[in-house]
This record gives sequence, structure tokens and C-alpha cells, in this order.
Amino acid sequence: MRQRFLPRPLAAVLAGLAMAAACGREAPPEPAPVRAPAPRQDARPVTPPPPRVVFLGDSLTAGYGLDAGEDYPSLVRLRLREAGIAADVVNAGVSGDTSAGGLRRLDWSLDGHVAVLVVALGGNDALRGLSTDDLRRNLAAIIDAARQRRVTVVLAGMEAPPNLGRAYTTAFRQTYRDLAAQYRIALIPFLLEGVAGQPALNQADLIHPNAEGAKRIASLVWPFIERALREAPPHD
Repeated sequence: MRQRFLPRPLAAVLAGLAMAAACGREAPPEPAPVRAPAPRQDARPVTPPPPRVVFLGDSLTAGYGLDAGEDYPSLVRLRLREAGIAADVVNAGVSGDTSAGGLRRLDWSLDGHVAVLVVALGGNDALRGLSTDDLRRNLAAIIDAARQRRVTVVLAGMEAPPNLGRAYTTAFRQTYRDLAAQYRIALIPFLLEGVAGQPALNQADLIHPNAEGAKRIASLVWPFIERALREAPPHD
């Protein structure tokens, strides 16, 4: 019996189609294994920074003429540590500063987790005989800015030298009392109470406290700081 042969081109085409069909019937590749997600770990709670106490003042606060650590803000820091109260203390005292100078640098003084601001300004305003109206405006602006940031304010009063006259010294003293009453904030009536005019507690200029005088000031200020930290509103 005679065998019939297909033309070579046609045979090649049919063979290619057969191979393609065979390939199409191959099993699809297995999908890559999917790894189970790792168990989610709870985020660790973020510990907020300790509250900060800022002393905004002049040379009396800066510790003019004292060794490092002898200024009254540093002594308050030690008392906080001894009492087991976690708080940072910043000495923002600048020698020669007036209430206007304190207001100008208030923004950076309030930078960070500030809970309490001690305003101890005005001594240089008095020594220069500056207007008590300007003193009032500057201190009020400082208090307003601090309260807008939910910072508790402690106002430290000062006294004007008697040689400036009774009218001036009375108006000067009353400025602190009026502001404390207006804003309902704590008032230290006189920062240098028991220190001013005492040679044994002051340096040779009889203006700046010595180390013993600074200890007296720290003792005077301490209960106000302790109470302010306890009553300060929480910060985010």
C-alpha cells in the first residue's frame, strides 16, 4: 500500500501546532508560598519629658558674683531632686536685664516642656527709675504669653530704692500686687526678703546676694515652686 506523505511545509506547521497544544496542557506553576504576617508588637508607651521650671530674671537670678551652682535656681534644683520631684530647672537670668529685656527673650525662654515660669524682673527698672506703667505692661505681656501656653506663673516682687521717693516706691510695689490679683497668680512679695540690706548675706556691693543670701532666697522660693508644680496643668 502506497503511503501518502504531506508536503514538508505543511508537516512542519502541524508539528508546531501539536507542540503548542501540548505546552498549553502543562500544569500551571505553583504560587509562591505566602508568609504569615509577623505578630504585631504593641508600641512602647512614650514617656513624656519632665516638667520644666524656668526662672526669668536678671543678675539676682543669674547668680552674679557666685560660683557655679550657688545661684538660687540651682539650689531649688537640688531641693527638687532631694524631694524626689522629677523636674528640669532652667536659669534664664541675664545680668542687667529689665522687664522689657525679659519680654524680648520670652519666646526662647518658654521653649520646651515648660510647666512653671518664675518671673523675677524689675530690679533694674527700679535702679534706672523707669516708668512703673512700662513695668506693668511688660510684666503683663509676659504673664499673658505664658498663660496662653498653659504655663503656671509665679511672680516675684521687687522693691524700689527709697531715694526714688515714696510715690515711686509705692507705685512700684503695687504693680506686682495688682498683677498678681488681676491674673490670680502666686506672688512672692519680695524676692530679697530678709536678704536685702544685710551685709552678711550680700556681696561687697550690697546689691547682689552672696552664697548664704542665695540660700535664703531658695528657701523663700521653694514652697512656691513645689506648689506650682503640683497644681500645674498637664501638657500634651
